[in-house]
Amino acid sequence: MTFRLTTVFLFLLLITACAVPNPPAVKQEGTASTDVQVKAQQAVIPTPVKRLKRKIAVGRFSNETIYGRSLLRDAHGDPLGKQALDILSSQLVATGRFLVFERPDLNKIEQEQVRAGGGNLVGVDALVLGSVTEFARSTSGQSGFLSSTKKQLARAKVDIRLADVHTGLLFFSTSGSGEATTESGEVAGFGSRAAYDATLNDKALNAAISETVNQLVTKLEERPWRTAILKTSGNTVFISGGSRQGLKIGDELALMVEGERVRSPQTGMVITLPGQEIGRIRVESFFGSDETNEGSVARIVQGSLGKTPAKQIFVVEPKS
Repeated sequence: MTFRLTTVFLFLLLITACAVPNPPAVKQEGTASTDVQVKAQQAVIPTPVKRLKRKIAVGRFSNETIYGRSLLRDAHGDPLGKQALDILSSQLVATGRFLVFERPDLNKIEQEQVRAGGGNLVGVDALVLGSVTEFARSTSGQSGFLSSTKKQLARAKVDIRLADVHTGLLFFSTSGSGEATTESGEVAGFGSRAAYDATLNDKALNAAISETVNQLVTKLEERPWRTAILKTSGNTVFISGGSRQGLKIGDELALMVEGERVRSPQTGMVITLPGQEIGRIRVESFFGSDETNEGSVARIVQGSLGKTPAKQIFVVEPKS
């Protein structure tokens, strides 16, 4: 019996020693060349869309709830509205698509400029207005023989509107809601005991405003970008706006003559008829130190200004 087992063992060992190893993997080249593959990959990658930044102003953001109201605070001492204003401004700046100016109290700014001896406000494309329409805090919990829990909740709702600075017309409105919670508990005297958490106010407002930002960005970018002519000298045109708005040297822009303004007999509103393109300019350089005084130097490459006053001409992105 032992002899047979030894024979079988030696036979298996011999077979193992004579086993043929797996052949090395052969690298298979693709049927398409490397250049073709690279071009195919580049075709899949989306081409970045050129966007010129709109100039927007964040105006009044009021607190329409009774939260935070007291006899010791005047109309300007609104902490909840100021929190919402700061959060909205920060989120719009964080998108990187706008030049954002804060104008919570336009009258005060204009008064300070008069005292300082002048200085004009920067013209913007749209005004953002908002209000906190709902805000509430609640505390709930459970307690047992040896354990207890405490839950704090803050809930907020905001309404935000976009206004045309030229006509005052509200052309878009949206709302968002959000909430924030914190919970603590203890067992047999051990655990955490949470006091009043004031940060929940910020978190609830942040969540509510975040719900509206994407809609605001989409609606604001639907409005055409335009800027004004500062001065002309021969074929040289100085325009407002520069690299901080997304312009680059070599960009071509269209010169447009403002259309006639007529009053609609049906609505009584003044309607501007479509303008007419009279030429093209190419950006050659920039000047200015910040968003408030930057501009571009451009040269006319097509058409001419003729005898049209510069105040009647504006600059837009060309359609083609």
